[in-house]
Amino acid sequence: MDERERQIRLRLRDDFPHYAARCMKIRTKSGAVEPLILNQAQLYLHQRLEAQRVETGRVRALVLKGRQQGISTYLGARFYHRVTHSRGLRCFILTHEQEATNNLFGMVERYHEHCPALVKPETGASNAKELSFSRLDSGYAVGTAGTKAVGRSQTVQLFHGSEAAFWPNAGTHFAGVVQAIPDLPGTEIVLESTANGVGGEFHERWQQAEAGIGDYQAIFVPWFWQAEYTRPVPPGMMLDEEETEYAEAYGLTQEQMAWRRAKIAELKDPLLFCQEYPATAAEAFQMTGHDGFIAPASVVAARKLTVEGVGPLVIGADPARFGGDRFSVAWRRGRKVEKVESRSKLSVVEGANWLKTIIDRDKPARIFIDVGGLGAGTVDILHSWGGDYESLVTPINFGGAPQESDIVLDGGETAPGPRNRRAEMWMRSRDWLNEIGGADIPDRDSLQADACTPAYSYDINQRLLLESKEAMRKRGVRSPDEWDAVALTFAEPVYEPVWKRKRTAPIPGWVA
Repeated sequence: MDERERQIRLRLRDDFPHYAARCMKIRTKSGAVEPLILNQAQLYLHQRLEAQRVETGRVRALVLKGRQQGISTYLGARFYHRVTHSRGLRCFILTHEQEATNNLFGMVERYHEHCPALVKPETGASNAKELSFSRLDSGYAVGTAGTKAVGRSQTVQLFHGSEAAFWPNAGTHFAGVVQAIPDLPGTEIVLESTANGVGGEFHERWQQAEAGIGDYQAIFVPWFWQAEYTRPVPPGMMLDEEETEYAEAYGLTQEQMAWRRAKIAELKDPLLFCQEYPATAAEAFQMTGHDGFIAPASVVAARKLTVEGVGPLVIGADPARFGGDRFSVAWRRGRKVEKVESRSKLSVVEGANWLKTIIDRDKPARIFIDVGGLGAGTVDILHSWGGDYESLVTPINFGGAPQESDIVLDGGETAPGPRNRRAEMWMRSRDWLNEIGGADIPDRDSLQADACTPAYSYDINQRLLLESKEAMRKRGVRSPDEWDAVALTFAEPVYEPVWKRKRTAPIPGWVA
């Protein structure tokens, strides 16, 4: 091997996008066999996985995406590249149905068939479920999730779980084949899927990853990254109000909106479009069988808007109630939620010390803390320190009576209001999102998921009831801790101290 050939081989080994474009062939949607040039979604996924591999030495990822965005194509290519450039690596692909298994394995066989002789490994055993490379002692195997024990006996370093939200016997597979991959450097587990409603193993694990709990990173791929998801604009096409807001929120072209309109007409259900072709991770899980209290469009608009935060800094803190909950804190100044942070597995003392650090550093005008769960002890510790820790920290009981039991309608009439303090604060946060001038919140899917997931109902007196955390947990949805923290910033009006005011009119904490 001369130096030129050596350099070529090294680049093909170390630069996967370069290798894919020169050594791999795919069958496109039009039926043609062409080189694999990574699209925007595939390049984004590659960058995220590589960053995690460099940082931790291994890959653990959950990928939520729309239909036909090339994610399985990328993962098949990534793992073929790895097993053909390493010794002793085994890859296992688990799909949700036999047809998908056949298609993915056929794709890998096409990669091998068209691989240039310079880098093509010698083939050993080859059948409908396995492709091995004898000299490298590496290879591929596939299985279908319908069989409970599939993959349990495999010795695997690379695992691709395809359409994991649709696996039959999902709990068994997560406890079996997924757990069989050793927790060692160089190993990779990537579980990808379109959404399949709330609940289930994939959704529960997505919520954990999105909240930063555990080793898996949550990676979302929106539908509008696909260049082919466009169509010519029909003559005279005009966007309605909902379409205009959607296009502005995501910066979409008329051609993309024409494609979206046609696809919704084909599916005959706008919510099904959100599930199959989501623009955000929270939108993907909207097929929940209930209406959320806060509309996703309101949250999307706030994610995209940038405004100046004017007024006192108000902090809401929602300590964990149960083992899987997060301790979440939100910082809001007028129309702007400046940030939201969450931590897990904090003791009462650790939580109190975190809030003490925040008070010392950020000097809020007020900090409201839910006293359910660990909150009461957290408040007691802060109050015991006296001074600002006693005067600024205000305990809030989510289940307590609302400040205003009736609401005033536009015409001046009154109507039954919220049933309890939590419903009241969520109502205020919803109205704040919809105020003229808008609101500004962090552009995060996890925050949108928390805001939009809780359902609502009315009691016999027509007072608003927000779905409890316990009820959400029973239907497989995580506690909305981050939006609870945001809602807590609306517990009471908060004004700047007189000596800090820059104008004579008081500035309420929830008004810009």
